[in-house]
Formats: sequence, structure tokens, C-alpha cells
Amino acid sequence: MRKAHIFASALLTLMVVNINAQDAVPLEERIDNTLARMTTHEKIAVLHAQSKFTSSGVPRLGIRQLNMDDGPHGVREELEWNSWSPARWTNDSAVAFPSLTCLAATWNRQLARTYGNAISEEFAYRGKDLLLGPGANLARTPLNGRAFEYMGEDPLLAGEMAVNYIEAAQRNGVGCCMKHFVLNDQETDRFSVNVNVSERAMRELYLRPFEMAVKRAHVWSLMGSYNLWHNIHCCHNQELLCDILKDEWQWDGALVSDWGGTTDTWQAVMGGLDIEMGTYTDGKLRESEFGYNNYYLADPFEQLINEGKVPMEVLDEKVRRVLRLIYRTSMNPQKVIGSLCSEAHYQACREIAEEGITLLRNSGLLPLEPSTLAGKRVLVVGENATRSLTQGGGSSELKTLRDISPLEALLGVFGGTATVTYAQGYASGRAIYDRVDNVDAALQQRLHDEAIAAARDADLIIYVGGMNKNHRQDCENGDRENYNLSFGQDRLIMELADIQPHIIVCNFGGNAYATPWLDKVAALVHCWYLGSEAGTALVNILTGKTNPSGKLPMTFAHCLADYPSMMYGAEGYPGVDKQVYYKEGIFMGYRWFDLSSKDKKAQLKRNGSTASFCAAHTVFPFGYGLSYTSFSYGTPILTSTADGWDITVPVTNTGEREGKETVQLYVGRKGKSAVERPVKELKDFAKVNLKAGETKNVSLHLTNADLCYWNETTHAWDIETGTYVAYVCASSTDVRGQVQLTLR
Repeated sequence: MRKAHIFASALLTLMVVNINAQDAVPLEERIDNTLARMTTHEKIAVLHAQSKFTSSGVPRLGIRQLNMDDGPHGVREELEWNSWSPARWTNDSAVAFPSLTCLAATWNRQLARTYGNAISEEFAYRGKDLLLGPGANLARTPLNGRAFEYMGEDPLLAGEMAVNYIEAAQRNGVGCCMKHFVLNDQETDRFSVNVNVSERAMRELYLRPFEMAVKRAHVWSLMGSYNLWHNIHCCHNQELLCDILKDEWQWDGALVSDWGGTTDTWQAVMGGLDIEMGTYTDGKLRESEFGYNNYYLADPFEQLINEGKVPMEVLDEKVRRVLRLIYRTSMNPQKVIGSLCSEAHYQACREIAEEGITLLRNSGLLPLEPSTLAGKRVLVVGENATRSLTQGGGSSELKTLRDISPLEALLGVFGGTATVTYAQGYASGRAIYDRVDNVDAALQQRLHDEAIAAARDADLIIYVGGMNKNHRQDCENGDRENYNLSFGQDRLIMELADIQPHIIVCNFGGNAYATPWLDKVAALVHCWYLGSEAGTALVNILTGKTNPSGKLPMTFAHCLADYPSMMYGAEGYPGVDKQVYYKEGIFMGYRWFDLSSKDKKAQLKRNGSTASFCAAHTVFPFGYGLSYTSFSYGTPILTSTADGWDITVPVTNTGEREGKETVQLYVGRKGKSAVERPVKELKDFAKVNLKAGETKNVSLHLTNADLCYWNETTHAWDIETGTYVAYVCASSTDVRGQVQLTLR
């Protein structure tokens, strides 16, 4: 017995020594060593799926497989090996973190790190190596059904949030697969639409957040998008993946196809794809005619290699990237064990949700003091007060251990002193993935009438509605049908407000929407999707336990026609004959809304549009958000540094509550330019917490690179000498100070 114990101890010691010795070997040397031992068939095997969410390792050599799963807001429930059906495990519930639009609305880099750390711990605990997220496509149109998975309309904001999320996640040994690379800015015709965009807009806007993640966060994986660019699918687009991503940006990661995004063997082989997932297969257990060995990067690729039609170097280059990803994740000895549904994760969820919630209007009714509602009649109206918004939406759907609804949280805070009643008000009607609106008109009218009747006896109405994750709301594979709130909500809100002006509207959703009732309501709170702690976070904001500090990551316009993507007819969105044209160029989002009416008309005329717009100004501009306190800005001071300039501005909390303010730095060129330039563009931001009466100096930074534009003649970044203006702002339209700098 003693000898056996000694032998076991020695064996364990030997294993530890071997592991440590292997870990001490440089990564590239390990890859070379492994690659030299692999057969051609083993090399091919690691390049494609072996199940719905895994790709093969090399069992003979002890190389582990890659376990992937959907994020980007939490780890998806376990599915069967070869089908899309749930595996029906009882231990795969997870925390639903807020949507990435909510994260972007925090404008808080540290919270992005908190998010990445917490979500990767859940992925690690579930045995996952690759987190399919975050998403960083831009909000070109407010109709994009998948915009809630992304981070708004500005590339710098999206990039900064993504960089911090990715760095924190990958520090735990869980790889991020940032998506969707690139131009996946609509769900309509997403599998087949070709995006026509100027070289300059491509570089300055749509590629920018991905470039930041590659160069700064060193993201380990990217997911190609379904759509086409230059009439070639982005999952195997040589110009995009080889020329720009791998050669110009010197990226060493592995490119993963979106599920079913691969369409051709030769293009997949030569166009930069490394791992092919989800191509036209129902799985081996269903005896599909198209199994995993039939994937474009499987048997067909191996045949090309064996016939000498493709050099072995092409295969080896792909395998190196996949092995690099495996060693960084599934075979990373420093990968954390992680945890699932911990209180720390729920706290992170709550903090992100509270800082992302954006107060858009407040006539003084908020915050609600529970004591002032004693004996009052509070009516809660709206389906989203009770509906789980962690379900639906497509691949980001989550199975949660707990979901705290707004009604549950409201009852918990006010139910003991006030009389709280609930009226549904409307029905969304659809099953989550049912593409037919089955709302019964009689039922809808009855719910509407019940809410109106209840409103006549209410002292306060809290409306909880907006969008949900049904098809053609906020959901994968389908865009919204229009800019208004669905299911008769606009009419319902207006009629409720006519009866009781003490009405607080709390809307969920990942997009901007029309607000025809805005002047009638006392307050408007935009909630995005808040995850498992939705109710608690919302009520903490409504009561003032947490002071709102969210700022919009996208522009809310008066009507759909105000958005530049909508001003060029079907060519601008959703496309004609599977071709969509980004004719607005670099003037997307607030860059367009910053233009004067005269300049807008000139732009439209120059691009062949006769469209008109509803209003010369926005309802809520990019970067806008209210607080329960107020902030004043002092005079900004410009200081030259070794790599650019620092702009320092004193910010004072002039109200009576502690709160957080996001100081935004925009830059514009003064005078004539060799090319069209936006009035100003976001270049930095900082969030500061201030006690009542407190002043802090906020520092922002600019570099020469922040003044560059993409030169379409030289096909490179260029910079003009001259004078630039740095605008210190509270939103894109609220300029609090400015300084000039001269580049000679």
C-alpha cells in the first residue's frame, strides 16, 4: 500500500513537472512541434466542426477540441451534439448579463472589463473555450433586428468597450470570437446581400472597432459575417481576411465562419477562413446527406491537398492559427476554473444594468420616494413588466436561473405602502420564433380597454413596454418592420397620459424608436435589455437608490426618414437585387445629424437623392442622458504631450445628489479641408463620479492619429496640417467648452 502511494505521488509529481515544462516551451515552438507530428487528415480535421458547437482536436497527440458557445450576453444552454434541440441539462442555467447596447450606454471602460471577466468565468465553468462575441457592428439603421447585440453607432465607443471586454475575458483563458466581420448591419437578406461602401467609410467606421480589438486587445478569434463585400462572402473574402486582417494588421488569430457562412471550397481555402462551422448539416445522427466530412474545409480540401492542387503551406498556415487558439484556450494551464450564477456575477449584472439605463426625459416626477407613495394607487401597465426578456432574440437566447421582473421588483419596494395593480395593456402575440403576427384584434382591444379603465383610478402610472425579442422586434434573422412601437403601444401610451399625466414610461429595446407621445409623459426611461437583474436595476433607478448615468450610444431621430440610410430609397436600405449601397458614406449616425439643413440637402443632391427629412434636429442626440443631479464644466486646458495633447477640464456636481457624468471629447477640423470632414467626431471620453458639490479635473487625450482620415487616393491614413477644434461635450450637441490646436 505504501509503495502504491509512493508511486502515485511520484507519478503526480512527474505529471506536474511535464505540464510546467510544456508550459515553459514558447507558444510558437509548441505549435511547430505539434504541426510536425500531424498527418494531413488530422490537419484537415481541426479546420471544421465535429458537432454543432465543437471543432476537433488531435486525440492521438493529446490536443484538445475547441468547445464554443454563444454569447455575447451569457453562456447559452447546452444543445444536443448534433441538433439545435436543447440537451435538457439541469445544471446549465446561467446569468443573463445586459445587452451590449446597455454596456455601451454605460460609457464605462471599467464596467466593460467587469463584464468580460464575469461572463468568461461562466464560460470557463461550463467547459467552454471560445465565447462567440462581443459584437461590434454599427447601428447604421434603427431597424436592425440584431442591434441589441452590438454597441451603437460610433466606432470609437464600440471599439473601446470591445477592447476592455476582450482583454478581461481572455485574461481568464477564454477566447473571444468578435463578430461579425464585417458590414453585417442588417438582418434582411443577411445571407446574400452585397454591401457597397466607400473605401473611406469602410476604414473610418465599419472596420475601426475590429481594428482596435485586433491591435490593442489582440483578440484571439474573429467570426466572419454572412453578407458579401465586393460580391464575395465575408467568411472567405481574401481582400478582407488575408490582405487587411492578416497581412496589414498582422493578426495571428483564427477566423471562424458564421454558422452556414461558408459557400465554396476554393474560396474558403484561399480566402482566409480557418475554422468552418455550421455548414448545411443536420448532424451525423440524423444521417444527413451532408455530414461534417462534407464541409468545404473537410474532404474536399483534403482532396485538393492530396492531388497537389493546393500547397501544403496553405493548409499548415490555417492549422497553425487553430493550434494557437487551442493552446491559448482549451490547453491553457492558466485558464480559470470559473463559477456559475455567483452573487458576484449577479452584482456585476446589476451594476452594468443600472449604469446603462438611460434617463431621457424627467419633468421632476423622478426619483420616486417610496414614502411619498404611501396610500397611493400605482398602476403598472405593459407586457414587459412581466415578460422574460432573456428569452428569444436568436442565438443570444439564454436559460437563466433567476429573472427578476420589473413588476416583481416594484411590488417588493412599493407593495407594502402603496396599492400596486397591474394591467397588461397589449399582447405581443407571437411565439418567440413565429414569423406570423397572431395577435387577436379582440384580445388586443380588451387589454387596451382594461388598462385605460384602470388608469382612471390611478395616482401614478408606470408603463413598462417597448420592444421584445420576437421576430421583427429585436431578433436575429429579421429586421423591424417600422420605427414605431408595435402592438398599439403608441396609442396606448397617449391615451394613458391623457387620463393620468403622472406617467413614467420605461421602454426596453436595443434600437431607437419614435416617441410621438413624448410631450405628454412625465418621464421616459430607456432600459435596453437588462438581463437577470432587470427589475432590481430598473427600480433602483426609479427610486433614486442609484442615480442614472447612462448616455445614448445611438441617435434617436424624430422619424425613420431622418436617418441617412433611409434617404436613398431601397438602394440605401434594405437593398435592391441583393445590393445595398451605403451612399451616406462617412456621414452615418451623429455625423449626419451634426450637419446643417443646407449641408444635408447638398449631400443628398450630390448623391442623387431628392429625399426630405422630418426635422433639422434630433429628439435625443448621441451621447445624451439625464441625471438626478446637475454638472457644470469649467474651462478646458490644452497641454502638449510626447504623443499628442491632453485636454483637462474641471467638472463640478452642482446638485444635491452624488452622481456620474460622462465627459465626451470630439474633434473637428477648422476651415477648408482637402476632403469632406464631419463637423466633429468622438475621439475620447471619461466617466467621473462626483459627490454633491465636488469638483474633479477630468483628463482626455488626443494623438495625431485621431486627426487622420483615410485617403482613397493613396489607400492609407493621411493627416492635414492646420487648425483643429477639440470640443468638450456632455452629448454630441451639448458643447461645454472648446480649445484649438494647430498641427504644422
